[in-house]
Amino acid sequence: MAGAHTGLCRVTFTSHLPWWRSGVPWQPGRILPRAWARCQPPSDGGVSTSAGQGQRVGVREERVSGELGTPGARRGMETLFREQPETGNQYLEDAWLRSYLRTHLPAKVLQEVDRDLERFGHRLLTQIRALGWECELNPPVLRQYDAWGRRVDHIITCSAWRRMKEIAAEEGLVAEAYERRYSNWSRLHQAVKLYLFSSSSGGFNCPLAMTDGAAKVIESLGTPGSLKNAFGHLTSRNPKKFWTSGQWMTERRGGSDVANGTETVARKQPDGTYRLYGFKWFTSAADSDVTLTLARVVDAEGQGSGGLSLFFLKVRDEEGKLNNIQVQRLKDKLGTRQMATAELWLDGAKAELISAEGRGVASISNMLNITRIHNVIGAVASMRRMLSLSREYARRRVAFGKLLKDHPLHVQTLARMEVQTRGAFLLLMDIVRLLGLTETNMASEQDQLLLRVLVPAAKLYTGKQASAVVIEAMESFGGQGYMEDTGLPVIVRDALVLSIWEGTTNILSLDVLRSLSKSQGQAMATFLSSVQRKLDLASSAGGLEPAVRQMRAALGRLEQFMRAAGSKGALTMELAARDFSYTLARIYTGALLIEHAARPDASSTDIATARRWCSQELCPVALELDNGSYEVEAALLDGALVDGGSPACSSRL
Repeated sequence: MAGAHTGLCRVTFTSHLPWWRSGVPWQPGRILPRAWARCQPPSDGGVSTSAGQGQRVGVREERVSGELGTPGARRGMETLFREQPETGNQYLEDAWLRSYLRTHLPAKVLQEVDRDLERFGHRLLTQIRALGWECELNPPVLRQYDAWGRRVDHIITCSAWRRMKEIAAEEGLVAEAYERRYSNWSRLHQAVKLYLFSSSSGGFNCPLAMTDGAAKVIESLGTPGSLKNAFGHLTSRNPKKFWTSGQWMTERRGGSDVANGTETVARKQPDGTYRLYGFKWFTSAADSDVTLTLARVVDAEGQGSGGLSLFFLKVRDEEGKLNNIQVQRLKDKLGTRQMATAELWLDGAKAELISAEGRGVASISNMLNITRIHNVIGAVASMRRMLSLSREYARRRVAFGKLLKDHPLHVQTLARMEVQTRGAFLLLMDIVRLLGLTETNMASEQDQLLLRVLVPAAKLYTGKQASAVVIEAMESFGGQGYMEDTGLPVIVRDALVLSIWEGTTNILSLDVLRSLSKSQGQAMATFLSSVQRKLDLASSAGGLEPAVRQMRAALGRLEQFMRAAGSKGALTMELAARDFSYTLARIYTGALLIEHAARPDASSTDIATARRWCSQELCPVALELDNGSYEVEAALLDGALVDGGSPACSSRL
């Protein structure tokens, strides 16, 4: 065993894993590695250490500095501790969120929701953030066998993770949307709470997304009697009754092509239930109580039905034993490590068919809509959280003789991130508003068409925005942003999954095209008229003329693209799908920002946000069409560029 002195304390190396991930509990008197501070919940949701701990370390460093006789070093260390960004109640500090709620919510609803969100913001600050940090430091582990060699497949989660589940029930983070206390505004109330909760949840926002999706599927089926009890558990506010749901779709082939990639089969039993057999390669929230999953119904001879069917199953029986399920291993992921994601083998798992046979993919579309909206919530929340911390750091950190906030270039960078975050937030809120109308039978046909187009477009676009913004924000901290014990890398890692989970950017771009094609042009007409209406209402607002002009020009170029693409083959639209989806997201977001800035009580920064958003390239699909990017020749050149360096292409065999 080798020991080494590194600054303040002696580090003893006994394992490749840091002690907080080794599963070995710390004992009083044990020699700690230098990064021991990471094991304490940070005072600000993952940035630096708690106040008391910081004081203890500060005293130690001051003593060491004093012994070395270097007062300059002591001053430097003291300055470092003062630079820790500190944010308060997230709700009260989010002026953009509060201005949106004041603008859109009815007075009585606003009064109650405002009170609830302020209370919840305080709970996030004083309780939930510390629990979220514990979840990061104590990821789930799999215990496959007990001491006597019996297979148990026990996924062990930390107490903080289990407490998060209780808090989710107490706060009604799923229930709020289904109780509909505020009619069509209930879904928006829920979304705002999830937005505030997301970055402090220690990854628990992910199982909540799937739980919400499962509840939505059951509700869309008319809440059949056999599922009424399950629906009650999924939407309960009672921590002792609340269930979470998984979503078991991806199999060994992986990816979004579940229709062709699903190998799991279902065999009907004499009692009317089914037994499922197959391998689920990627199951999020594997510790959940129940799940929805796809399988192909087969007869006694093994002949399968034409399509997949949707099944509901409980993960464990009344005695707590797994439902003929084996946990092969937990996934070793880049991010979202707080949540158990596993490979599962179903060996006769008892399940209930809840869709028409062969109509499982269509039945689960409601779940995908909800989970994609949750994905947008997570994206916007990660941007807001990182930007809030960056702003506070800029008010404390001194560089080159002055605070970062007094360096114009640094402030310009933060402002650009702020514009992206504000735009993404309004896009999220409008989708949730449309969903609330749909769920309460108040949506027009145009509202429903618009929602169908905006969900995949928003999911793909905000996923990319989040990756760019959180990485830029991490850079704004300099070297501190790269340090694990600040908690900043956690936010970055967890944000990177957002462009992958529930469909990659390209898959969702094609889904946008499908939604437009399925409506036979009505959805596109609705999109254009909705944007035009917002511009017309804002055309006389002072200071917005440049933004409105740029938006009208972008709409014109988009319509020209649609006409030109209509005369070309299917390859043109497939190659244009990604740029086309970006165009829809940018144009619609610009219209929302202009609408928000046209309010009578809008501020100068509201107007500046709209103008800055609209100064970017709003219609990249038209630009790339002019560049010839969607021609057959371009596609052939793409292939040559990609394959040109391939060993297979250069082989002489």
